[in-house]
Amino acid sequence: MTLSEYIDSIRGKSVGVIGAGVSNTPWIELLLREGIRVKVHDRRTEEQMGHLAEQFRASGAALSLGERYLEDLDEDILFRTPGLMPFEAHLAAAKARGAVLTSEMELFLSLCPCPVIAVTGSDGKTTTTTIISELLKAAGYRVHLGGNIGKPLLCKLPDFREGDAAVLELSSFQLHSMRCHTDVAVITNLSPNHLDKHLDYQDYIDAKANIFLGQSETGRLVLWADDAHAAYYASQTPGQVSWFANGHRVSRGSFCDGESLYRHGRKVLDKAEIRLPGEHNVLNFLAAFEATEGRVSDEVCRKVAMEFAGVAHRLELVREKDGVRYINDSIGSSPSRTIAGLKAMKKKPIILCGGYDKHIPFEPLGEALVQMAKTVVLTGATADKIRAAIEAAPGCAESGLRVELEPDFDAAVRLAASLAQPGDTVLLSPACASFDHFKNFEERGEHFRSLVMAL
Repeated sequence: MTLSEYIDSIRGKSVGVIGAGVSNTPWIELLLREGIRVKVHDRRTEEQMGHLAEQFRASGAALSLGERYLEDLDEDILFRTPGLMPFEAHLAAAKARGAVLTSEMELFLSLCPCPVIAVTGSDGKTTTTTIISELLKAAGYRVHLGGNIGKPLLCKLPDFREGDAAVLELSSFQLHSMRCHTDVAVITNLSPNHLDKHLDYQDYIDAKANIFLGQSETGRLVLWADDAHAAYYASQTPGQVSWFANGHRVSRGSFCDGESLYRHGRKVLDKAEIRLPGEHNVLNFLAAFEATEGRVSDEVCRKVAMEFAGVAHRLELVREKDGVRYINDSIGSSPSRTIAGLKAMKKKPIILCGGYDKHIPFEPLGEALVQMAKTVVLTGATADKIRAAIEAAPGCAESGLRVELEPDFDAAVRLAASLAQPGDTVLLSPACASFDHFKNFEERGEHFRSLVMAL
């Protein structure tokens, strides 16, 4: 079925779109142009939405806005925003009465005419997805990058060709309850995350599984061999399984033996030749190599690994001033991601941590900070929790680790800079989401960058 055929199939039905965000807005506009009856449900008030609300109304949409935006879900088809889980009471009630509950991404995956490589996991999703995209582009493919990164893809489907490649980063929010067909699915790793949104950790684990459960027997699932959940996923897949690993060999997949990266036994390059620093980026490249096995040559893999400079907000060097390096790792929105960032540092940094509370345990972070940080500057809603985890960590009293609390983010950055001496690194890697002060991690990273440039 094409996108045009799908739209024809829903003529005469009513469509509700929940959340007029980046991905849903183009879809709303297309439906309205096609004469489909649309109601837009959004938590924002009309004043907060501004011209967008006026634009939708002028195009014929009905609006349900504000705190009670979910109380009149009476449409035949409902497209949910990723941040609103399918088990939310109003959505569950609508589905029980017969409404079709779907999403922009679920519809895209059902209609996409070209092969799909999709990536999920707790850490490394964006970098791995971007590397896969760069590998395919370097190999001559026409690549469509989307999901959590890139541009909304659903409305672009008429421009897709069978020989293209779609590369997607998918979150647990998008994957939850989704019927999802992918040709290659990559799960980078798994650790507790987003427990403020999911029913429990098992719900989070099972949501991720939807990235491969809809594969055919020719589909491929790429897993990190050392992840505690790999065997659980491998036992469920209807397709084939291949692996990636750092520090030991795997019989079917890509690995690093400590010195060099191999792909199904073929040496691709030495680890020292990879431009991006950090052992976690070795894993990201291995996952990308394995995801593109059969589509991208080893020579192209080597070239991209030697040239790829990384993605903004991921161990991004902002500047060096007075002998101090300032690194933006705002993507570090979970303890495991921040621990990976710490491991990438050549010497103990002055690190800024803290932010929105996703109800993830901080004990492993506390231990890592004691072992790998010179000074910790804590800010945001989780500052006291992280301090408690540091103080409870083995060896804290003997470590000499300095811990400072500064509630104001701007002041915390300036404090970290004032504590730095030539040769030091100031690292923003919060281990928490940004929503206590910022719209998203990108805004937090941009703000950090502007503060550092103003020093």
